Amino acid sequence: MRYVFVGYVYTGQFSQPQAWLKRINVYSGIQGALSKENEVISIEQIDYDGQHFSSGVDYRFMRYGKLSLRYFPWGLNKFIRSLKPDVVVVHSFNSPQQVLLLRLILGRSIKIIVQNHAERPATGIKKLLQKIADKGIDAYLFASYAMGVEWVAAGNLASVNKIHEVMEVSSVFYPIDREIARQQTGVSGNPVFLWVGRLNANKDPLTVVSAFLRFAAVEPQARLYMIYQTEELLGTIKALLAAVPGLADRVILVGTIPHKDLLYWFNSADFILSGSHYEGSGASVCEAMSCGCVPVVTDILSFRMITNNGHCGLLYPTGNLKALLDALHKTRQMNLPQQRQRSLDYFRTNLSFEAIARQIAQIAQSL
Repeated sequence: MRYVFVGYVYTGQFSQPQAWLKRINVYSGIQGALSKENEVISIEQIDYDGQHFSSGVDYRFMRYGKLSLRYFPWGLNKFIRSLKPDVVVVHSFNSPQQVLLLRLILGRSIKIIVQNHAERPATGIKKLLQKIADKGIDAYLFASYAMGVEWVAAGNLASVNKIHEVMEVSSVFYPIDREIARQQTGVSGNPVFLWVGRLNANKDPLTVVSAFLRFAAVEPQARLYMIYQTEELLGTIKALLAAVPGLADRVILVGTIPHKDLLYWFNSADFILSGSHYEGSGASVCEAMSCGCVPVVTDILSFRMITNNGHCGLLYPTGNLKALLDALHKTRQMNLPQQRQRSLDYFRTNLSFEAIARQIAQIAQSL
C-alpha cells in the first residue's frame, strides 16, 4: 500500500529537515516501521522546500503558508492526489474543512484516516464542519477507544463504527543497565519515583507532592524526582516542601533537561508518577514504560489504555490524595521485577513503533 501522511499546520520556526525529524521522532518512528512493508510518503510543512529520505520514509517538505493551509489548501490537496495514495492519514481533528476539500479532490476510492492528537470535540461552526466531514472519512484513530466514544456522544461523529484504538506516539528509548543510568543521573533511593511534565493544574503536581510527602514519612528511602518544562506551580510546590523541612529532601526538583537525557532518568527510576486530569495519549508514561518503569497514574481514559486497565501499574482517581497515597503504599507490596517486565512486554506488543504500524496497516487493509 502507498500511505501519505499530512497535516494542515505550518511550523515556520524549523528550517532544517534533520532538526524537524528529530523534533517529531516519537511519531516518525511509526512511519518508519510502516515503511518496512509499504510505501510511505510524509508531507511536512516547515520553512524548507525539498525531498528527504529517512528510515525508509519519503519526506516531502513544502511551504504552502498558514493562510492557504487554514482555508483553501487546493494546492496541497491536489499534490496529495498526484501521489496516487491508497490511504491518506490526516493529523488532527482540527482541519475538517481541509478534509472536506481533500475528499472532493480524491474521490471515494482513496481511503482517509484521521488521527486524534489530543483534540477535544469542537463546538459551534467547527462542530458542524466535523459532522459534515465525518461522512467522507473512513476511519478514526484514538489513543483510547473510549475517547472516540466521547466524540460520538458529543454529536461530532455519527457512529462508533469508524473508531479504532491506536496509540498516538511511541518511544525512542529502551532499557539500559540501571547502574550506568544512575551514574549519569545521580539518582538514589528505594523506591525511586519519577515525574515528567508541566507544573500546571491539569498535571496536578500538588496532589502528587502532597501524597508523596505522606508516603515518604513512613518510607524514608523513597525519593521523587521531578522533571518539568514549565513552572506555573513551582512556587506552591516549594512552599509545600518548606512546610515539612524534615521531608523536603525526599522530593528533588530537577527542572528542565534535554529530551535525549530522559533515557537515563527513565532507566534510573522504578515508577513513573502522574496526576494528569486529561491526556491525549500520555507520551511520557509510554516512554517510561519502554524503559521498564511501572506507572502509578490517574484513572483517565488514555491511561487506562496505556496501562491495559491497570494491569501494568496502578490507577487512582484524579485529584484524590488518599487514593494516591494508598497506591503508593501498594507499590511496596509489588513483585517489582515481575511488574517491570509486564510493563515492558505490554509496551512492545501494543505501544512500540512496530506495534502501532501493524495496527494502522490492519485498519487500512480492512477499509
